[in-house]
Amino acid sequence: MYDNSKLFEKVKLNNGVEVPSRLGVPPMTLFLQNPDGSVNDYERHFFQYRGENVGLYILGAVAVTQDGIAFPGGPRAICEADLAANEERCKLVKEQGALAINQLHHGGIFAVKKYTGQNPIGPSADVGNQTLKDKNVYEEDEKVVEMTDEQIRNVIKGFGFATELSIKAGYDGIEIHGANNYLLQQFYSAYYNRRTDEWGGTLEKRMKFCLDVLDICVKAREKMNRPDFIIGYRLSPEEPFENGITMTETLQLVRELLKRPIQYIHCSQKNFFQETRRGEGAGIPRLKVLYDEIKGRCALVGVGSLLSAESFNKALNAGYCDFFCSGIGFIVNRHLGKYLKENKEDEIKDEIDPDHPELYGVEGPFWKLCMEQGDGSWLPKIKGKHNPPPNVYKH
Repeated sequence: MYDNSKLFEKVKLNNGVEVPSRLGVPPMTLFLQNPDGSVNDYERHFFQYRGENVGLYILGAVAVTQDGIAFPGGPRAICEADLAANEERCKLVKEQGALAINQLHHGGIFAVKKYTGQNPIGPSADVGNQTLKDKNVYEEDEKVVEMTDEQIRNVIKGFGFATELSIKAGYDGIEIHGANNYLLQQFYSAYYNRRTDEWGGTLEKRMKFCLDVLDICVKAREKMNRPDFIIGYRLSPEEPFENGITMTETLQLVRELLKRPIQYIHCSQKNFFQETRRGEGAGIPRLKVLYDEIKGRCALVGVGSLLSAESFNKALNAGYCDFFCSGIGFIVNRHLGKYLKENKEDEIKDEIDPDHPELYGVEGPFWKLCMEQGDGSWLPKIKGKHNPPPNVYKH
């Protein structure tokens, strides 16, 4: 039996907000919502029980502008008409005792014309289109268009509006999605961003979009007079390709983020203990490199392959993270928080049994997706199905 009692300690953030535990549900794209982004029974059933004994429950990929929608039925915070759906999701989470965090998102070159009504946009068109070709999703009539200055500023305003809407809906905070190759990361990456204007070229100019987004979210919080409202920033610490983001560049971004009143930084990766591949801190676990840089000025949220009481215990005892999230763990185990708190480690599963869908509260399109693509990387393994080793280096 593993002593994971520290996982259920209360944590006070730097703005005085008390989080009820260190356990977190990370942002997940569930493919469950109605086509207009509103809530349906599939989504309601998924939320049941998953907020038990959880501190931060982060709701994934909420589009801030129409041109940023990247997923079928993706949730959104684009206009006042989206308030009711956001209120309901927030209530479903908070009534279980967790803090509800709305993750604000723009797909950039990975936005989908079928959902946006227009071609995808990004910092640079040529590399955007080559990326889509490399992923075998390029269509000539859906090619990437380079963003104009007006479009860039409109997206920034969208993040500000979505922050205000999240406050009105009752959320405890927002998380800016700056990870997983989406728009903010596209601007910061020298691989994706080939611009030569004020939004690209030097590292400082590539960083400008990310910081302007954070600044407008902070201003929205101030406008609403909510100093207790949490603002987090999710990042992918490295890119594997030439001219991609290295840990050296990530640390430069982190230093700028920390100059702002931010409550946490969330490191997106496939393995909690993944080591830095190049740049500053090479060979050292990424989370430790970030933790040592942050020095307690804000919280650090970690994620990646935490699928058992043993793995959570190892992560806790590593001593370089404040919050611990598990995506697959919460997909497979509706009562993961309860099992960990009550030391029922034998109840924790790491794969889905396709013969017993009633166990998971995973239904509709998301269940179908798990059955088709579940391999242990970003979706759970399927019992009885050959699963290749998860690609822990993807992000």
